[in-house]
Amino acid sequence: MITLWKGLMGAALAGVALSGAALAQVSDNRVSASTDWSVFVDGNPQQCWSVSAPKETVNTKNGKPATVRRGDILLFVTYSADGKGIVSFSGGYPFAPDSTVDLDVSGTKFELYVDGEWAWAGTEDDDAKIVAAMKAGSSAVLVARSAKGTQTQDTFSLSGFSAAVDEAAKRCGG
Repeated sequence: MITLWKGLMGAALAGVALSGAALAQVSDNRVSASTDWSVFVDGNPQQCWSVSAPKETVNTKNGKPATVRRGDILLFVTYSADGKGIVSFSGGYPFAPDSTVDLDVSGTKFELYVDGEWAWAGTEDDDAKIVAAMKAGSSAVLVARSAKGTQTQDTFSLSGFSAAVDEAAKRCGG
């Protein structure tokens, strides 16, 4: 099941990956913002996503603070015409192969599966549970390990999440 979902995710994230990397520099496709979350619409077929950058990032190696270079660190919920939200995370570096990203949403824990610089939930049901937890929560903490062995902890505010994710879903038929 995870392999099938991963294949579907890869296709969905192909467009978002380009858009996600670009959204830090270009915001002409942003259609709304709600506190710490923004909503973007792009493409044909149309995709809509809510996205946020972390409020805090901690990097460690061998238990000690580490200075590392990372690309865009972003947490997404993406919608296409089917109206189902897909949760994804770009850590700004290649994740350790065969690792997972631990997601803690105000005490509720989930695992995201990695492929290169992206991580996502294993199933549609997991996506729905994560979105529901994020709507009820106040913060999301993602802990991951890079291919070079650095542990990262990124903390995202969920202030404005519900409004942003509802707007993205509405704009793409959800």
